[in-house]
Amino acid sequence: MTTTKGLRERKKLGTRWALSDAALALALERGLENVTREDIANRAGVSLRTFNNYFAGKYEAVAFRQIDRTRQSLAVFRERPAGEPLWSAITEAMLAPLEAEGVADVRPTPEELLVLRDLLAVRDLRAALTKDLFADWVQAIAERTGTDPVRDMYPRLVAAVVRAVGETAMEAYANADPPVAYTELLRRGLAEVAAGLPER
Repeated sequence: MTTTKGLRERKKLGTRWALSDAALALALERGLENVTREDIANRAGVSLRTFNNYFAGKYEAVAFRQIDRTRQSLAVFRERPAGEPLWSAITEAMLAPLEAEGVADVRPTPEELLVLRDLLAVRDLRAALTKDLFADWVQAIAERTGTDPVRDMYPRLVAAVVRAVGETAMEAYANADPPVAYTELLRRGLAEVAAGLPER
């Protein structure tokens, strides 16, 4: 039976997604530098106060969808079979949210790529994307590999590599010509890491 708390949390998550979608749509229309918090709140049909309750600024709002996907990936990673090779588990976990949303094979338009390149150049947006969940990934990797998240370098190295592959795949995605699906680049990057980054 669904609890009142569970319904409340789902409603909050829905509001966050609505604000993030509004922020991204407006950024695509006019560039994020020309978008205000008030614009985002109006597009999402909520008050500015509601926006401020959920996000510190427009960069966090745009970044939320990727942060939430990372959170979902972490949950999937924790549920992967214990005997599955580590990098296979990480790959499937990273791809799962995109596949669930039905956007795994989506290729961006040239206009969307222009906006994406502008967004990736913004330091505040990069900070919003990278500040959350790293410690949680370290903990999850340590649990899976039987290592200590504080004393052993291994779980932190793996988590750092996962983050680096995600960022590198996003950079390649934003600059691809012709456009390619982000999942294709993400899968390729993780496969290269799993193979030990062989020389070319």
